[in-house]
Amino acid sequence: MSSVKNMIVSMTGFGDASIERSGTHYSIEIRSLNNRFFKPVIKLPDIVAGMEPEIETLLRDRLVRGSITCILKMRVEGAEAAYLINQPALQAYVEQLNSVKGLNGIARIDLASLLSLPGVCQEPADDGDHLDKHGPVIRQLIDQSIGKLSQMRQREGQALFEDLLRHAAVIAQALSEIEKRAPFVIDDYHRRLSSRVAELLSKAQMQVAQIDLLKEVAVFAERSDISEEIQRLRHHLASFEQACRTSEHAGRKLDFITQEMLRETNTIGSKANDALIAGHVVDIKGSIDRMKEQVQNVE
Repeated sequence: MSSVKNMIVSMTGFGDASIERSGTHYSIEIRSLNNRFFKPVIKLPDIVAGMEPEIETLLRDRLVRGSITCILKMRVEGAEAAYLINQPALQAYVEQLNSVKGLNGIARIDLASLLSLPGVCQEPADDGDHLDKHGPVIRQLIDQSIGKLSQMRQREGQALFEDLLRHAAVIAQALSEIEKRAPFVIDDYHRRLSSRVAELLSKAQMQVAQIDLLKEVAVFAERSDISEEIQRLRHHLASFEQACRTSEHAGRKLDFITQEMLRETNTIGSKANDALIAGHVVDIKGSIDRMKEQVQNVE
């Protein structure tokens, strides 16, 4: 099997982007892990919470499967970040403190305590255009973050592809050994059966017709014939590699093919009735198990 660039993509990846624009610092992180379905978790500041459906659509359009976590952080800097002092409220607090009987001016008024009183400090006035103001920047950062994440998923996908092909090559080699061994299984059975029957008959001083032995061998040959299973397993291997090379979202298909490969391998093991073939079957099943694990991370 040749090693060429593949089409499969890993579901594991990370992408981020940040920018400062008009006194606001924006940062976005997008992480993805394997999942059978598309499962988004989007965390946004309250002032742009209305963008969540749009952001989910942007993610869904480019990330078909996986547990996707998107976190947006915004930090207002400079003069725009300054809280406003409600001077009438502050003055009212001071007047009330001064009017309390018994203080007689001896109590020192702590400014920090005053500023922490309810209603004294207020956030900058809400101009009501948060989505119009922040939306274009956020969309730009989402696009950049998804781009980085996708590149990482493609690199991981290439590594998965190469690993999967290594396991497929092991299976193909073991299958060739099984194919070479299969014709000798019947001959070995014929020799063992003839030897055993001759031994038993000599003790019992009896004879058996050669035709009866041949009938028994024919029944065994029919029962242990694995040629169809070998051909189907070869076909599954070819389909597996083809899907890796040509299907961008091949995860579910590859998972199905590995299940079919395991089914054919189990049938070969149960029908062959041969120790050497059984050893190769163990090797094949080990490779299929590792392929199944890897396939779970393919989008």
